[in-house]
Amino acid sequence: MRTRPFLLLVFFILLVIIAPTACRRRSNGFVIALGDNIRTIDPIGSPSVDAASERVRTLIFNTLVKKNEKFDYVGELASDIKRSDDGLTYTFTLRDGVKFHDGQVMSSADVKYTLDLLFSSDFAKSASFYEGTGAEKRSYIRSVEAPDQRTVIVALTKPWVGLLSNLVPIPIIRKDSYESQKTRPLGTGPFKFVNYDNAQQVFDVEAFADYWDGPSKLQTVRVRVISDMNAMQAELQAGRVDIAPMPTSLSPDAIKRLEQDPNLQVLSFQGSNVVLLTLNTASPPLDNVKVRQAIAYAIDRQSLIQNLLRGYGKIAHSIIPEESWSYSAGQTYSYDPAAAKRLLSEAGVRFDKPVVYKVSGSSIAGRQYAGVIQNYLKEVGIPVEIQTPEQNTLFDELRRGNFQIAYTQWVGGNQDPIFYKDLFATSEIPTQTRPSRNRSRYSNPELDRLLDEAVNTFDRQRGQELYRRIQEIVSREVPVFPLWYQSNIVIARKTVGNIQVNASGDWGFVKNLTVSN
Repeated sequence: MRTRPFLLLVFFILLVIIAPTACRRRSNGFVIALGDNIRTIDPIGSPSVDAASERVRTLIFNTLVKKNEKFDYVGELASDIKRSDDGLTYTFTLRDGVKFHDGQVMSSADVKYTLDLLFSSDFAKSASFYEGTGAEKRSYIRSVEAPDQRTVIVALTKPWVGLLSNLVPIPIIRKDSYESQKTRPLGTGPFKFVNYDNAQQVFDVEAFADYWDGPSKLQTVRVRVISDMNAMQAELQAGRVDIAPMPTSLSPDAIKRLEQDPNLQVLSFQGSNVVLLTLNTASPPLDNVKVRQAIAYAIDRQSLIQNLLRGYGKIAHSIIPEESWSYSAGQTYSYDPAAAKRLLSEAGVRFDKPVVYKVSGSSIAGRQYAGVIQNYLKEVGIPVEIQTPEQNTLFDELRRGNFQIAYTQWVGGNQDPIFYKDLFATSEIPTQTRPSRNRSRYSNPELDRLLDEAVNTFDRQRGQELYRRIQEIVSREVPVFPLWYQSNIVIARKTVGNIQVNASGDWGFVKNLTVSN
């Protein structure tokens, strides 16, 4: 008789402990884990651009232009895009019936306001709409006009193939709303802003019932930043996180272990972001193309992918994703130590001191890869010294050319073939006053001519031929050596359905997620 009251007491205590947690879970709704800090919720005017902030931005905002599965540019808020024959004018026709989260219908006045604000400011997202620097800085944009409610006309100062690509990350905001956007972002996207706690790094949104492309089945969504690997694993396994897209804080080994959890699913999608070695072509002996080719033959990328990445990657023969209309492989390099030794012999170089290989000290995976690559190069006769500066210091040393080999990765930018000019044009070699992207210090007059023509041609067939020739030169000369395309990994509870992630890895897929009981 005394056992029954005791059991009831235990049950009551458990109920008191568990119930608040359960209520908290329900009130938080669907939880997404993010591995990096959200630096800003300002959708357009931040002084820098970071991936985490851009991911949450896509929940709330739409842009005029988006990328399709071939990384070509198509309309999002624009239902039609027309370019004039002379390439100086773009006419955007807006979708009918698109509403902002406050119920106001979007019009061309909102688009004009957004673009005029962008083009007249020094925001980070404004820089791409200018060419040159200092006194030579010139805008590509002549004017933005809104002749009627559904039409926006952007006039250029000269034909420019980069307009659509640079509009992709520009969210459309309501007219005269910029100041309030900094603290309460309001867009036309699938979710409405609810709250942002910067100290706790928690971001809350709710479904927008009048979304132009149909409402999300997720009613409330909380984004939680969890940057610690052990904490991320614990929260997933405890069921306090529903999904972790592209979990940067988890190692491949940790992801493999989570595959064994009966309550979790681990999905792998083809990714487009590229990991590569940047080779300083101005630093002997890497100024010799045969030495650079030898490095390419000396590294067993497939073994690295299988053993260190645990299969979560694919060999890259180009900086451009395979899905792109502009992709071609050019000269390819398989693992061939004999070929590497032969090339080094032909080059006739002597390694009086080790080649300096730099990788960010905060990149655990990058340091692990560096040790294996060091051994591969040692086997063919190239001594390597690994240095691990802090990330900001590394970026500064890359700009100054204070390295020989550097482990780097590019996210998003490599999806557009204009990226070839950024990385390999002589005009893009960094200087003391110009932190440009040609960190390889590579210079080739023939390539410069091809790049100048390619970035100024609108003819797709001609563009494909030009980029094929460009890739032949780049792959033969090896100013960079692409290692792999990273897979887009998603870890989710098994109750989460309809997970379809594109190669870009953006969060557009969140709107279409479902949850079963």
